[in-house]
Amino acid sequence: MTARIAPFFLSLGLATTCGDRQPVDPVILSLGDQVVRRSDFDRHVSTLEAKGGAQLPADVRRALVQPYLEERALVLEARARGLLAAQSTPEEEQGAVQRMLGEAVMGQSEASDEEVAAYFREHSAQLRVPEKVWVRQILLPTENEARDVRRRLQKDPKSFEALAQTRSRSPEASTGGVMGSFARGELPAELERVAFALAPGTGSDVARTSLGWHVLRVDRREPGRDPTLEESRERIRTELRRHKSDEASRQFVRAIMARAKVNHETLDSPPPPRS
Repeated sequence: MTARIAPFFLSLGLATTCGDRQPVDPVILSLGDQVVRRSDFDRHVSTLEAKGGAQLPADVRRALVQPYLEERALVLEARARGLLAAQSTPEEEQGAVQRMLGEAVMGQSEASDEEVAAYFREHSAQLRVPEKVWVRQILLPTENEARDVRRRLQKDPKSFEALAQTRSRSPEASTGGVMGSFARGELPAELERVAFALAPGTGSDVARTSLGWHVLRVDRREPGRDPTLEESRERIRTELRRHKSDEASRQFVRAIMARAKVNHETLDSPPPPRS
Protein backbone atom coordinates (compact mmCIF):
# COMPACT_ATOMS: atom_id res chain seq x y z
CA MET A 1 0.00 0.00 0.00
CA THR A 2 2.82 2.42 0.84
CA ALA A 3 4.43 1.98 -2.58
CA ARG A 4 1.16 2.72 -4.33
CA ILE A 5 0.60 6.06 -2.61
CA ALA A 6 4.20 7.21 -2.12
CA PRO A 7 3.99 9.85 -4.88
CA PHE A 8 1.26 11.52 -2.83
CA PHE A 9 3.98 12.80 -0.57
CA LEU A 10 5.86 14.59 -3.35
CA SER A 11 3.39 17.49 -3.34
CA LEU A 12 -0.23 18.35 -2.76
CA GLY A 13 -1.07 20.77 -5.59
CA LEU A 14 -3.92 20.64 -8.05
CA ALA A 15 -3.06 19.17 -11.43
CA THR A 16 -3.50 21.61 -14.29
CA THR A 17 -4.23 20.95 -17.91
CA CYS A 18 -2.12 22.10 -20.81
CA GLY A 19 -2.64 25.17 -22.95
CA ASP A 20 -5.68 27.27 -22.24
CA ARG A 21 -7.66 24.59 -20.43
CA GLN A 22 -8.72 25.34 -16.83
CA PRO A 23 -7.64 23.37 -13.74
CA VAL A 24 -9.79 20.37 -12.98
CA ASP A 25 -10.94 18.79 -9.75
CA PRO A 26 -9.32 15.35 -10.09
CA VAL A 27 -10.31 12.12 -8.42
CA ILE A 28 -7.71 11.17 -5.82
CA LEU A 29 -9.38 8.01 -4.47
CA SER A 30 -11.98 5.64 -5.85
CA LEU A 31 -13.62 2.57 -4.40
CA GLY A 32 -16.06 0.84 -6.71
CA ASP A 33 -18.13 3.59 -8.30
CA GLN A 34 -17.55 6.05 -5.43
CA VAL A 35 -14.88 8.73 -5.55
CA VAL A 36 -13.08 11.32 -3.44
CA ARG A 37 -11.83 14.44 -5.23
CA ARG A 38 -8.93 16.75 -4.60
CA SER A 39 -11.29 19.50 -3.48
CA ASP A 40 -12.50 17.19 -0.67
CA PHE A 41 -8.97 16.95 0.66
CA ASP A 42 -8.45 20.70 0.28
CA ARG A 43 -11.60 21.35 2.33
CA HIS A 44 -10.34 18.95 4.99
CA VAL A 45 -7.05 20.84 5.22
CA SER A 46 -8.84 24.20 5.26
CA THR A 47 -11.01 23.06 8.16
CA LEU A 48 -7.93 22.07 10.17
CA GLU A 49 -6.25 25.38 9.34
CA ALA A 50 -9.34 27.31 10.44
CA LYS A 51 -9.35 25.48 13.76
CA GLY A 52 -5.64 26.12 14.29
CA GLY A 53 -5.73 29.68 13.03
CA ALA A 54 -2.75 29.24 10.70
CA GLN A 55 -1.77 27.71 7.37
CA LEU A 56 -0.34 24.22 7.72
CA PRO A 57 3.29 23.69 6.65
CA ALA A 58 3.89 21.50 3.61
CA ASP A 59 5.30 18.61 5.68
CA VAL A 60 2.20 18.57 7.88
CA ARG A 61 -0.06 18.57 4.81
CA ARG A 62 1.89 15.62 3.43
CA ALA A 63 1.50 13.77 6.72
CA LEU A 64 -2.29 14.23 6.52
CA VAL A 65 -2.62 12.41 3.21
CA GLN A 66 -2.40 8.80 4.39
CA PRO A 67 -4.83 9.05 7.33
CA TYR A 68 -7.24 11.07 5.17
CA LEU A 69 -7.23 8.46 2.42
CA GLU A 70 -7.84 5.65 4.88
CA GLU A 71 -10.59 7.57 6.64
CA ARG A 72 -12.42 8.31 3.41
CA ALA A 73 -11.96 4.77 2.11
CA LEU A 74 -13.68 3.49 5.27
CA VAL A 75 -16.57 5.91 4.73
CA LEU A 76 -16.95 4.77 1.11
CA GLU A 77 -16.91 1.14 2.22
CA ALA A 78 -19.55 1.79 4.87
CA ARG A 79 -21.71 3.52 2.25
CA ALA A 80 -21.27 0.61 -0.17
CA ARG A 81 -22.40 -1.79 2.55
CA GLY A 82 -25.59 0.18 3.12
CA LEU A 83 -24.53 1.41 6.55
CA LEU A 84 -24.54 5.06 5.52
CA ALA A 85 -26.74 7.28 3.38
CA ALA A 86 -25.33 9.13 0.39
CA GLN A 87 -25.69 12.44 2.23
CA SER A 88 -24.50 12.16 5.82
CA THR A 89 -22.93 14.22 8.58
CA PRO A 90 -19.40 13.64 9.93
CA GLU A 91 -20.96 12.23 13.09
CA GLU A 92 -23.04 9.75 11.09
CA GLU A 93 -19.97 8.76 9.09
CA GLN A 94 -17.98 8.15 12.25
CA GLY A 95 -20.77 6.06 13.76
CA ALA A 96 -21.15 3.93 10.63
CA VAL A 97 -17.40 3.33 10.39
CA GLN A 98 -17.22 2.32 14.04
CA ARG A 99 -20.09 -0.15 13.58
CA MET A 100 -18.42 -1.59 10.49
CA LEU A 101 -15.08 -1.97 12.26
CA GLY A 102 -16.80 -3.54 15.25
CA GLU A 103 -18.39 -6.15 13.03
CA ALA A 104 -15.13 -6.73 11.17
CA VAL A 105 -13.09 -7.48 14.30
CA MET A 106 -15.79 -9.41 16.13
CA GLY A 107 -14.49 -12.73 17.37
CA GLN A 108 -10.87 -11.87 16.55
CA SER A 109 -9.88 -10.29 19.86
CA GLU A 110 -10.22 -13.11 22.37
CA ALA A 111 -7.02 -14.27 24.06
CA SER A 112 -6.27 -17.87 24.94
CA ASP A 113 -4.96 -19.02 28.32
CA GLU A 114 -1.61 -19.72 26.65
CA GLU A 115 -1.41 -16.15 25.34
CA VAL A 116 -2.30 -14.76 28.76
CA ALA A 117 0.40 -16.87 30.44
CA ALA A 118 2.99 -15.84 27.86
CA TYR A 119 2.16 -12.15 28.32
CA PHE A 120 2.45 -12.58 32.10
CA ARG A 121 5.94 -14.05 31.73
CA GLU A 122 7.12 -11.41 29.28
CA HIS A 123 5.72 -8.29 30.98
CA SER A 124 6.36 -8.90 34.67
CA ALA A 125 7.85 -5.43 35.20
CA GLN A 126 4.79 -3.71 33.69
CA LEU A 127 2.42 -5.82 35.78
CA ARG A 128 4.14 -5.11 39.08
CA VAL A 129 1.78 -3.62 41.68
CA PRO A 130 3.38 -0.32 42.77
CA GLU A 131 3.84 0.88 46.31
CA LYS A 132 0.78 2.86 47.45
CA VAL A 133 -0.15 5.18 50.28
CA TRP A 134 -3.62 6.15 51.49
CA VAL A 135 -3.53 9.86 52.30
CA ARG A 136 -5.59 12.49 54.12
CA GLN A 137 -4.91 16.19 54.00
CA ILE A 138 -5.77 19.47 55.67
CA LEU A 139 -5.31 22.41 53.30
CA LEU A 140 -4.91 25.93 54.70
CA PRO A 141 -4.49 29.29 52.95
CA THR A 142 -1.59 30.54 55.12
CA GLU A 143 1.50 29.07 56.73
CA ASN A 144 0.51 30.36 60.17
CA GLU A 145 -2.84 28.54 60.01
CA ALA A 146 -1.13 25.36 58.84
CA ARG A 147 1.40 25.49 61.68
CA ASP A 148 -1.39 26.08 64.17
CA VAL A 149 -3.16 22.95 62.91
CA ARG A 150 0.13 21.05 63.09
CA ARG A 151 0.58 22.04 66.76
CA ARG A 152 -2.95 20.88 67.55
CA LEU A 153 -2.27 17.53 65.91
CA GLN A 154 0.93 17.05 67.92
CA LYS A 155 -1.14 17.45 71.09
CA ASP A 156 -4.02 15.30 69.85
CA PRO A 157 -3.21 13.16 66.77
CA LYS A 158 -6.73 11.70 66.76
CA SER A 159 -8.22 15.11 65.98
CA PHE A 160 -7.08 15.02 62.32
CA GLU A 161 -10.50 14.19 60.87
CA ALA A 162 -12.29 16.80 62.96
CA LEU A 163 -9.74 19.48 62.06
CA ALA A 164 -10.03 18.55 58.40
CA GLN A 165 -13.80 18.97 58.54
CA THR A 166 -13.67 22.32 60.33
CA ARG A 167 -10.48 23.96 59.08
CA SER A 168 -9.49 22.50 55.71
CA ARG A 169 -10.18 24.37 52.46
CA SER A 170 -9.83 21.25 50.29
CA PRO A 171 -12.79 19.62 48.44
CA GLU A 172 -12.47 16.47 50.59
CA ALA A 173 -12.79 18.37 53.89
CA SER A 174 -16.27 16.95 54.55
CA THR A 175 -14.89 13.39 54.48
CA GLY A 176 -12.20 14.12 57.05
CA GLY A 177 -9.60 15.00 54.42
CA VAL A 178 -9.59 11.62 52.62
CA MET A 179 -7.71 12.07 49.33
CA GLY A 180 -7.51 8.38 48.38
CA SER A 181 -4.70 6.02 47.41
CA PHE A 182 -1.68 7.04 45.35
CA ALA A 183 1.32 5.40 43.70
CA ARG A 184 4.50 7.33 43.00
CA GLY A 185 4.03 9.89 40.28
CA GLU A 186 0.34 10.47 41.04
CA LEU A 187 0.73 13.26 43.61
CA PRO A 188 2.30 16.69 43.17
CA ALA A 189 6.04 16.32 43.76
CA GLU A 190 5.93 18.47 46.92
CA LEU A 191 3.30 16.18 48.47
CA GLU A 192 4.74 12.92 47.16
CA ARG A 193 8.05 13.47 48.95
CA VAL A 194 6.19 14.04 52.21
CA ALA A 195 3.58 11.27 51.87
CA PHE A 196 6.00 8.47 50.96
CA ALA A 197 8.27 9.39 53.87
CA LEU A 198 5.49 9.01 56.46
CA ALA A 199 4.74 5.93 58.50
CA PRO A 200 1.08 4.85 58.67
CA GLY A 201 -0.88 6.79 61.27
CA THR A 202 1.53 9.69 61.43
CA GLY A 203 1.04 13.29 60.37
CA SER A 204 3.42 15.41 58.37
CA ASP A 205 5.09 18.73 58.84
CA VAL A 206 3.74 21.63 56.79
CA ALA A 207 4.19 21.33 53.00
CA ARG A 208 3.55 24.05 50.44
CA THR A 209 2.14 23.82 46.90
CA SER A 210 0.53 26.31 44.55
CA LEU A 211 -2.80 25.47 46.22
CA GLY A 212 -1.70 26.50 49.69
CA TRP A 213 -0.27 24.88 52.83
CA HIS A 214 -0.84 21.19 53.49
CA VAL A 215 -0.68 18.91 56.50
CA LEU A 216 -0.84 15.22 55.51
CA ARG A 217 -1.52 11.95 57.26
CA VAL A 218 -0.91 8.49 55.84
CA ASP A 219 -3.58 6.05 57.01
CA ARG A 220 -2.25 2.97 55.24
CA ARG A 221 0.68 1.85 53.15
CA GLU A 222 1.17 -1.13 50.84
CA PRO A 223 4.60 -2.05 49.50
CA GLY A 224 5.15 -2.79 45.84
CA ARG A 225 4.91 -6.44 44.86
CA ASP A 226 4.76 -8.85 41.94
CA PRO A 227 1.17 -10.04 41.35
CA THR A 228 0.16 -13.62 40.69
CA LEU A 229 -1.03 -14.78 37.29
CA GLU A 230 -4.55 -15.12 38.63
CA GLU A 231 -4.55 -11.55 39.91
CA SER A 232 -3.31 -10.29 36.54
CA ARG A 233 -5.48 -12.45 34.28
CA GLU A 234 -8.29 -9.97 33.57
CA ARG A 235 -5.92 -7.05 33.17
CA ILE A 236 -3.90 -9.07 30.66
CA ARG A 237 -6.99 -10.22 28.76
CA THR A 238 -8.15 -6.61 28.46
CA GLU A 239 -4.76 -5.53 27.09
CA LEU A 240 -4.60 -8.43 24.64
CA ARG A 241 -8.16 -7.77 23.45
CA ARG A 242 -7.27 -4.15 22.76
CA HIS A 243 -4.10 -5.12 20.90
CA LYS A 244 -5.84 -7.81 18.83
CA SER A 245 -8.75 -5.50 18.05
CA ASP A 246 -6.40 -2.74 16.90
CA GLU A 247 -4.46 -5.13 14.68
CA ALA A 248 -7.65 -6.57 13.17
CA SER A 249 -8.82 -3.03 12.43
CA ARG A 250 -5.50 -2.23 10.73
CA GLN A 251 -5.76 -5.38 8.60
CA PHE A 252 -9.32 -4.43 7.62
CA VAL A 253 -8.16 -0.97 6.52
CA ARG A 254 -5.25 -2.45 4.56
CA ALA A 255 -7.64 -4.79 2.74
CA ILE A 256 -9.89 -1.88 1.74
CA MET A 257 -6.95 0.21 0.57
CA ALA A 258 -5.73 -2.72 -1.52
CA ARG A 259 -9.05 -2.60 -3.41
CA ALA A 260 -9.08 1.18 -3.71
CA LYS A 261 -7.52 3.10 -6.56
CA VAL A 262 -5.35 6.07 -5.64
CA ASN A 263 -4.69 8.59 -8.44
CA HIS A 264 -1.45 10.18 -7.30
CA GLU A 265 -0.57 11.64 -10.71
CA THR A 266 -3.06 14.46 -10.16
CA LEU A 267 -1.13 15.68 -7.11
CA ASP A 268 2.30 16.24 -8.61
CA SER A 269 2.07 19.97 -9.28
CA PRO A 270 2.58 22.76 -6.70
CA PRO A 271 -0.31 23.84 -4.48
CA PRO A 272 -2.51 26.58 -5.95
CA PRO A 273 -1.79 30.11 -4.74
CA ARG A 274 -3.89 31.43 -1.88
CA SER A 275 -6.40 34.08 -2.90
